[in-house]
Amino acid sequence: MGNYLKMADRQRILALLELGWSLRRIERETGVRRETVARHARLARSKAANLIAGSGDDPAGYVGVAGQMRPNPIAGPMSACEPFRGLIEAGVGHGLTAQRIWQDLCAEHGFSHGYLSVQRFVRGIRRRRPEVADVMEHPPGAEAQVDYFQSPALVLNPATGKWARPWIFRMTLSCSRHGYEEPMWRQEAHGFLRAHEHAFLAFGGVPKVVRHDNLKAAVVRACLYDPDVNVLYESFSKHWGFVPLPSRPRHPEENGVQERSGGYVKSNALQGRRFDSLDELTAYLQHWNRSVAQLRIHGTTRRQVITDFLERERPALQALPGERFALFEVGTRTVHADGHVEVVGAFYSVTHTLVGKRVRVHWDEHLVRVFDGTTLLAVHSRKEAATWSTRAEDRPAHKPARTEAYEQHLLTRCECIGPRALAWASEAVRVREVRSYRLLQGIVSLTRKHPRERVDWACGVALGARSFRYRTVQRLVEQAAANAGALVQLTQQHELIRPLDSYGSLA
Repeated sequence: MGNYLKMADRQRILALLELGWSLRRIERETGVRRETVARHARLARSKAANLIAGSGDDPAGYVGVAGQMRPNPIAGPMSACEPFRGLIEAGVGHGLTAQRIWQDLCAEHGFSHGYLSVQRFVRGIRRRRPEVADVMEHPPGAEAQVDYFQSPALVLNPATGKWARPWIFRMTLSCSRHGYEEPMWRQEAHGFLRAHEHAFLAFGGVPKVVRHDNLKAAVVRACLYDPDVNVLYESFSKHWGFVPLPSRPRHPEENGVQERSGGYVKSNALQGRRFDSLDELTAYLQHWNRSVAQLRIHGTTRRQVITDFLERERPALQALPGERFALFEVGTRTVHADGHVEVVGAFYSVTHTLVGKRVRVHWDEHLVRVFDGTTLLAVHSRKEAATWSTRAEDRPAHKPARTEAYEQHLLTRCECIGPRALAWASEAVRVREVRSYRLLQGIVSLTRKHPRERVDWACGVALGARSFRYRTVQRLVEQAAANAGALVQLTQQHELIRPLDSYGSLA
């Protein structure tokens, strides 16, 4: 058995012969005698000649071509989809799924085989026909891309006292690849917008388009053709002068600049690091951006990032607006029966014709704005909770006569209680309007059990506290009654009471 070479040695010898090595050189390098090398060379040539002439069987598992041994491909059975190749390739070219192609073949061409056979056939076609990607060019100042990614670096969270991974906001200018990073604990709308502002200020200008994924802070409802942009983000974009452009769902290549730059930040700046606070991480990212990211030669543009930004992109950016954007909250409300909407516990009027309808409300620290679609209905100054802001123009053109008469009737009855009760009732009508009528009924009913003076006193205390609630006046009256009961003084002199001396004569 010692005269037989292993398969690996035989293939190595044949490969060296293909390279043109002499028999003596092969013997010197491999240790195989040149007579053995010559015998294997003759055997390989004879098998190759037999295959070309078709007069011999294939060697087991190999085919010799020009003296070189190669694996012999084994042909399997023809796919049941082969007769329909043209139809299937056309479906793949139109972007149809394997499921849809199988359904069409069964319904229109009598295809009787299973879905998996079509799936395998389609998979093979797609491997042979890879989709050609378009080159996306970005003129200077035309576009920026934004996204969040979770930091691989750990930061000590002061709220929990534990190490956690914050979110990193990054905006990248698509032309120069200059970027801005800002860490934050939560992906919330106000932080998202403030990070935009900080990036624009760092760049010294605003790009024409900001492309982003379908983040909740930017997109209310993702849609391939018509996504619903968040109202707050849309107002923010108009103030800063850029167009928000959500990427299409399941098309990450549209945000490819940002996807790649986020990976660069994670691997180059953050991997394997720890920070004691978010401020420390922010300071580190700013230093890293200046000393590393801006100075690198980008692999795609072949230019230094900061040089490309200063020479080409920064002059093309739009100018910054004169003032920053005033952030506000957004919500929807139903107009109550009294023509008011409730915002953070306070009530604001709108036109009475919208009772029962849904309206959109914007509010900040100073103002409340009410919209019907895009139409501004009313603007109010912010009020404290449990107070009302009513505009004269929101009231009906005229109240019904019976309502006016009933209101005057209630005020007259409160006037009979006392001046403080009348003042309190008049202010309650001004603040709560028709909602105050039942309140005044309750105040009048208190005089059935309690003296008018006591009810009048309680109304004066409630007016000073700016409380226009029935329970407030009721409790004050009841507390005064309880205190008065503990200090009852018996009458000592009356025409029906005899003097004490008269009782002495009876004894």
